[in-house]
Amino acid sequence: MARRGRFAPTPSGLLHIGNALAALAAWLQMRQAGGEIVLRMEDIDKARSRPAFAEQILDDLRWLGLDWDEGPREGGPHAPYVQSQRESHYEEALERLRQADRLYPCYCSRSDLASLASAPHGLASEGAAYPGLCRSLTAEERAAKAAVKSSSLRFQMPAGRIVFRDGWRGSCSFDGEALGDFIVKRADGMFSYQLAVTVDDAAMGITDVLRGGDLLDSTPRQLALYEALGLPAPDFVHIPLLADEAGSRLSKRDKSLTLAALKESGAAPERVLGLLAALAGWLDRPEAVAASELIPLFKPVPGDRLVFGEASRRWLLKL
Repeated sequence: MARRGRFAPTPSGLLHIGNALAALAAWLQMRQAGGEIVLRMEDIDKARSRPAFAEQILDDLRWLGLDWDEGPREGGPHAPYVQSQRESHYEEALERLRQADRLYPCYCSRSDLASLASAPHGLASEGAAYPGLCRSLTAEERAAKAAVKSSSLRFQMPAGRIVFRDGWRGSCSFDGEALGDFIVKRADGMFSYQLAVTVDDAAMGITDVLRGGDLLDSTPRQLALYEALGLPAPDFVHIPLLADEAGSRLSKRDKSLTLAALKESGAAPERVLGLLAALAGWLDRPEAVAASELIPLFKPVPGDRLVFGEASRRWLLKL
């Protein structure tokens, strides 16, 4: 079976150089393996997503020299490749989870959850672990709450440890209960990232997920969903994030580091690629290079952070 990877940006802003690293790595992984790459727009947050951002992201990827085998503009057998058009798939998955008795309504308000700020966080993809306040409500208690409050739906995480192998980091282990039950559909009707990405990756036959290390703790949650839905799980790789010289993750608020801004400033796509390749260790030093030239050089990137400092910025713009 052919390997299939994907890049799935969120069109709530412009493509950032950190996103470009993830896109490049996912593309190189599949091109080196002779596999296929799928592009999917993850716009389930309709309030924040913008069609103009989605179009700009597609243009930026093309400018960078990255193509895709299926997705927006290309089409393919797994269309649509835009999550806001796939909600019937998520509703079907929720019904299967209901039948498996893995969901329960949660009536906690934002203020209720804010009081959990001191709870253990682990990594940051879901914030504080939910302690299961609504998990054990009786039918009478749920009926009383439902009369005055709308509810979200939470997925009940299994007890015990969830162990998986990251393709670059090796063995990873998380305590399912410590991660906490997570929302799969909000009270306002919005489906969660965890549910949507699991359903879509399975439906699109994705065999390899390569993404940023900030989503490492999403993997045990998604593996629990794969198991509950009876779906095959892909292999996972989590790459280091770009950080400044102080070790802090590059801020998306730095608009000068979007690909659109770099292009406007006169940076050549080959210099962007060459810098990212040097930071990742695929080149010994930054040099202008085409994406296709990096395919045989692609290899695992160790660590949690790659330092993008002032020297990197200056090299990009030839200052």
